[in-house]
Amino acid sequence: MESSLLCAGKEITRLYNQYVNMVYQICFLYLKNKEDTEDAVQITFIQLLKQDRLFQNEEHVKAWLIRTASNICKNQVKHWWKRNETIDVLHEIGVEDQQDCTLEILLKLPEKYKTVIYMYYYMGYTTEEIAQILKQKHTTIRSLLSRGRERLKIMIGGELS
Repeated sequence: MESSLLCAGKEITRLYNQYVNMVYQICFLYLKNKEDTEDAVQITFIQLLKQDRLFQNEEHVKAWLIRTASNICKNQVKHWWKRNETIDVLHEIGVEDQQDCTLEILLKLPEKYKTVIYMYYYMGYTTEEIAQILKQKHTTIRSLLSRGRERLKIMIGGELS
């Protein structure tokens, strides 16, 4: 699909409707509040509008959105005003309405584990696919996933580290 097609109203609307929830959840994992998350989602889709590259297929678009959203969030978290902020607003995406409370626990994990675990368990990607999307080694992704699982196990058991 060409970028000129992405800029067309119907195509960008279709992509937005298809992927907005996924992008929102990824951004929320990093930012942990509704306002910053909405800003990051908006910036992600604005970047998509500006793209002048060819996407090979639907998976390529999805991978691009995941990578772009992650990078935007990482940049926001690194910003000076974020370093001094403590935010404990986990219920803004409806965590309390979900039967699976593990998402709330997942949000408490260090940044390096959150995205990998979310992509593996919630989005269904393989470790190879995650490595390709995040541009990291396959062994790194497997290590992060293993360590993240161990931390989750400890957290669920009530022993926070």
